[in-house]
Amino acid sequence: MVALPDNILMSAEEYLVWEPTQEERYEYWDGEVVMMSGATRNHNRISANFFKLLDDALADRSCEVYIVDVKVQVEPGLKYFYPDVVVTCDDRDRDPQLIQYPCLIIEVLSPSTEAADRGKKFPKYRQSPTLQEYVLVQVAQPGVEVFRRNKQGKWVLSEYNSGEILRLESVDVEIAMSTTGYAYAHLYRQVQFEAEATEN
Repeated sequence: MVALPDNILMSAEEYLVWEPTQEERYEYWDGEVVMMSGATRNHNRISANFFKLLDDALADRSCEVYIVDVKVQVEPGLKYFYPDVVVTCDDRDRDPQLIQYPCLIIEVLSPSTEAADRGKKFPKYRQSPTLQEYVLVQVAQPGVEVFRRNKQGKWVLSEYNSGEILRLESVDVEIAMSTTGYAYAHLYRQVQFEAEATEN
């Protein structure tokens, strides 16, 4: 594989043609192309669980759920990001390469991406007029933060912890955070946390 320079600069038009031909995934930040970092097994499992639970819940509705490899147009010609999971229920979303009208975006946090997911990406994501919820998911222990746009257009935080039911109002779906009663399908299924790993 040919080594790429640390800073790759190109126009948005060039990026949209170039990026799909690459082995790695790259986001686009105001003219700069930024390579995405790899993910841990827990990060990958939680993303997959979230995708499957949402995809199953929305199977009979006109919503589409995408995971990892579909980018979101945050600012046309300026910013294109890859969220871990994105949902669109907008029939205007017909571009084969990207999502333009998301209603729900989910980021699974990791040490290398948490600062960007909270500080750099969220202010840009919330400029989207169609986005209703932005979800940050913890990997070290069960915990989810949902930033939800209220009727006044303000973003309100709701937090969910182990044993609770996560409610996603944007798509009218409820998801078990972790095993509650006989719930088999839950967000943290097959995720082993560090404390559990050291005990075994």
